[in-house]
Amino acid sequence: MHPKRRPILAGNWKMNMTATQARELASKLIPLVANVKERDIVLSPPFTSTAAVAETVKGTNISLAAQNLHWEDKGAFTGEISADMLLDLGCKYVIIGHSERRQYFGETDETVNKKVKQALKKGLLPILCVGETLAERDAGKLNDIISRQVTGGLKDIQASDMQKVVIAYEPVWAIGTGKTATPGQANEVHALIRQKVKALYSPDLAEGLRIQYGGSVTPENVSVLMAMPDIDGALVGGASLKPESFAALVNFK
Repeated sequence: MHPKRRPILAGNWKMNMTATQARELASKLIPLVANVKERDIVLSPPFTSTAAVAETVKGTNISLAAQNLHWEDKGAFTGEISADMLLDLGCKYVIIGHSERRQYFGETDETVNKKVKQALKKGLLPILCVGETLAERDAGKLNDIISRQVTGGLKDIQASDMQKVVIAYEPVWAIGTGKTATPGQANEVHALIRQKVKALYSPDLAEGLRIQYGGSVTPENVSVLMAMPDIDGALVGGASLKPESFAALVNFK
C-alpha cells in the first residue's frame, strides 16, 4: 500500500441477499466501520437490493457499487440495467468485467471497454476487473493476458478520466476456491498492471492508480496483502457477506 493512494475496500455480494437480508447486513456493518476515515468503503449488492442498501447507508461513510451495467443509455435490452438507473439508485461505482461475467456471460475486452466508457461518460467510477485463469498462468501467458485485458479495457480512455478508474486484479484460480495468490505473486501482477498503465499514459498517472486485489481475501490474510507496495485495496466476495468479517477487512492494520 502506497502512502499517497487511498485504500479502497469493496464487498461484492454477487447473487446473494434479498432486500430484507441486505438491509440487515448493511445495518450491522455501519457501526463496525463508522470510525474508518482514510479508506473508501464500498458495497455492491445485487440490483434488486441496491435501493434497500442505499437507504440504509445514506449519510454514512459507505458508498454503493453496481455489479454491472449496459453500455447503451436506454432501449430494447431486456434484463439489462443502464447507468442512469444506477445513478438514480445512488450508485457511485460500478464493477465491470468481473471474471464471472467474462466466464459465464460472454463478456470480452471489447464489451468491457464499452461499459467503462459509458460509466465514465455518465459519471460512475468504474472498477475494471482483470485476471488470468490457472491454465493461462501455467502456460506462461500471465503477462500477455493481463496486458491484453488492461489495454483492451482502457482503449480510447482519456488520461483525464484515468484518475476515476480503479483496476481490480483477480486471479480467476483464486476466486471462491480458498486458494490465494501469495502476497508476492499478487503484488507482482499489480506492479505489472501499473507498468502497463505507465506505458499507456504516464508515470504520474500510474503512480496515482488504485489497484485492488480480489481472490479469497480474508481477515487472516488482508494485512499481509495490504502491506504490499502495489496493492491498494481489496475486492472481496464471500467475506463481505458477514458484517464482522468485512468490518475486519476494512479495519486492517
